Amino acid sequence: MRKKILIGAGVVVVLLAAALFYMNNRNRTLSPAGSAELTNAGVKVSLTYSRPSVRDRVIFGTEEEGALQPYGVYWRLGANESTEVTVDRDVSIDGKPLKKGTYKVYAVPGPDTFEVIFNTELGNWGYSEADHKLDVLTTTVPVVKDGSVTEQHTITLSPADGGVDINVAFEKVKFTIPIEAK
Repeated sequence: MRKKILIGAGVVVVLLAAALFYMNNRNRTLSPAGSAELTNAGVKVSLTYSRPSVRDRVIFGTEEEGALQPYGVYWRLGANESTEVTVDRDVSIDGKPLKKGTYKVYAVPGPDTFEVIFNTELGNWGYSEADHKLDVLTTTVPVVKDGSVTEQHTITLSPADGGVDINVAFEKVKFTIPIEAK
């Protein structure tokens, strides 16, 4: 009798592990990983993120519009894991200092601006609100809406005078986070 219970428990554990593995990999396929790296003006910036797609959904907007990411709600700037940015030296963003290191990047979307937050809490996966006590830099960047649609969330790095620009495009929204060498 005891042997049957142990075998049954073992089968349940294996099935649960297989289901979790499937769900984890399915989500990663729907939102594949992306990365970028660029060195300019003595600053090396690297980032990793997940790339969800629009797939006929309203991404940014009001809750009444059924937006996937409503205005004013904290967003992990991608899917699955939060976007992670590493800078290899002390830099500044919008004149605010950011020390050399690795950060999770979050955003709070708005119709005309996005609030961008750099946070030192690493290791979160899935949707979990960051510990705001670990926010080390917050800046507001303007949104560009040029009428084009970016189907899959895309973050690129481009050289800028004195540093590197992080360029974010998703759905009908584009914005740039300027990183300047100190």
